[in-house]
Amino acid sequence: MGKRIVVVGSSFAGLTAAVEIKGKLGAEHEVVVVSRTDEFLFNPSLIWVPFGLREKEEITFPVRPIFEKKGIAFRHAPATALDLEGRKVVTPEGAEPYDYLVIATGPKLDYAAISGLGPRGGHSQSIMNWEDAELCRTAFEQLVAKPGPVIVGAVQGASCFGAGYEFLFNLAYQLDKRGLKQKAPITFVTAEPFLAHFGIGGFGSGTPMTEYFFKKLGIEAVTNASVEELVPGELRLADGRALPFAFAMLVPAFLGVDAVRARQDICTPAGFVKVDGHYRTAAHPEVFAAGVAVAMSAPDKTTVPCGVPKTGYLSEEMAKVVAHNVVASIRGERLVELPPASIDAKCVLDAGNTGIIMTADHFLEPRKHAWLIPGPEAHWAKLAFEKYFLATRKRGRV
Repeated sequence: MGKRIVVVGSSFAGLTAAVEIKGKLGAEHEVVVVSRTDEFLFNPSLIWVPFGLREKEEITFPVRPIFEKKGIAFRHAPATALDLEGRKVVTPEGAEPYDYLVIATGPKLDYAAISGLGPRGGHSQSIMNWEDAELCRTAFEQLVAKPGPVIVGAVQGASCFGAGYEFLFNLAYQLDKRGLKQKAPITFVTAEPFLAHFGIGGFGSGTPMTEYFFKKLGIEAVTNASVEELVPGELRLADGRALPFAFAMLVPAFLGVDAVRARQDICTPAGFVKVDGHYRTAAHPEVFAAGVAVAMSAPDKTTVPCGVPKTGYLSEEMAKVVAHNVVASIRGERLVELPPASIDAKCVLDAGNTGIIMTADHFLEPRKHAWLIPGPEAHWAKLAFEKYFLATRKRGRV
């Protein structure tokens, strides 16, 4: 008898899991994707949006045609509750029953954690989604028209540090191109204990390399920073310091989405799903999770809380393991155990006209190797990867 697999989410982890599971199982079993959005957004390109270098149609595509081509049912609706006992995903359009569930919902942005944080009702910008990146574009244009001090960084609890660094270096490049380097001095404010900690305890020679970039570009750094609040034109730290700004872009902390966070039996207090090495939950072994939705422990204890990054490549690799294990569970085959810390690491940080290629055998320590390759080839590598990724995913290849 055929099984019904429901995947909640359609971004990096959700799209990958759904396509992989359906490809392995074929027509005998049903795969359904439930998602609040019907578009895939290539988030790594959002760093360029504030500078007018990308438009929405260049970095998004509709997911419904891909799923339909693959024989995957698509429900464009948010998951409002998870009825794990009844094995149903509740949506405003009705309940979706399942035999196996994959939670791949991504994050909720926690702007509310800090007074004045965020672009809506707050005083800082963000690049974590398309709407926020568009608002950031308007704010950057205002900065160009009326230059002043700039703050870029990531607040306590944040995990997406790479995006903060990429935006920082691209912003510095754009200001220099416009002759505004002296009129718009930049301060990088981060919860990290040292530069290039990235929430993973550091990465090879990343710290001295980043310190060199900062010195060369004239960027001041404030590490171990805990942001107390933002008021118009001023960022206030918990240690009493106040930093003026004309423009601020701060990466927020992530939470699990509301429907998942409500299930404290399978989640951390922040709403991330606790899984074993097979990406299954203990209380409900038919429930799997992948991507940002997965709970990961920080590899080291920091003075100011730092989250662990789980986006992009790591999310897709988790989803592939989940797909294998869902199929293995149905067929009574052996499950694969590959916790996130043991997955290899691949990342390209763009810096306007240069950048850094990062690769390692393990995402977290202990590693046998961690390579960082700086230079203009990193910039071109990211441009090439963007085109490759969008072209393949639009065709349903993962």
